[in-house]
Amino acid sequence: MPLKLTIVGRVSDGLPLAQGPRYVNEEDDSVPAYKEQGEFLLKEISRGALPYSKMTIFLDHHCFNYMVEHGICFMAVCDSMYPRKLVFHYLQDLQKEFKKFDVRVTERIMRPYSFMKFDGIIGNIRSKYVDTRTQANLSKLNSDGSQEEDILSESFSQIVKRRRRFDMLRRMSEAHLHASPIWCSKRLECCYNKIELDVGNSSHQTTSFQL
Repeated sequence: MPLKLTIVGRVSDGLPLAQGPRYVNEEDDSVPAYKEQGEFLLKEISRGALPYSKMTIFLDHHCFNYMVEHGICFMAVCDSMYPRKLVFHYLQDLQKEFKKFDVRVTERIMRPYSFMKFDGIIGNIRSKYVDTRTQANLSKLNSDGSQEEDILSESFSQIVKRRRRFDMLRRMSEAHLHASPIWCSKRLECCYNKIELDVGNSSHQTTSFQL
């Protein structure tokens, strides 16, 4: 299947809201991996590590394409040979349908993938994009290609490397802050200041005696 998985998620906290029906054969073991990788990317978008509104991320022979509109991320996993222009038309169609819902409904969702009302909509829209040779899809492919100019591309491995580097630096920073907590103690600071004051007074008294 050219479109293997769709994830619609909330950017504010990285919560996946909907994923649509299962697209591929139940025997395909790659779908859980796609889902896990997509959720990882959604978290990266949520924390600002991927600040772009549109992006294509390549991993092996497939890619993750996403667009962010009004705080919602629309992401599709597809074969790397599937036309990028077409997959972003697909994401735009999802976005148009999603904005018909009251934003207060989606803001109250607390459990992953619990916005099941949108699952059927994803399936219906996706069915229009399975065959790239339909007249409607050919017209989209032959339309002005300017929309692709602002879509950046990157490898999944580079994003993972940046995340590992970020986590390593954070752990080092936390270790440095907590290595000797006694030196951050207010009580120790007061004691240290008192010692300095006592030493200063002692030096002053000695000097006066000598004079």
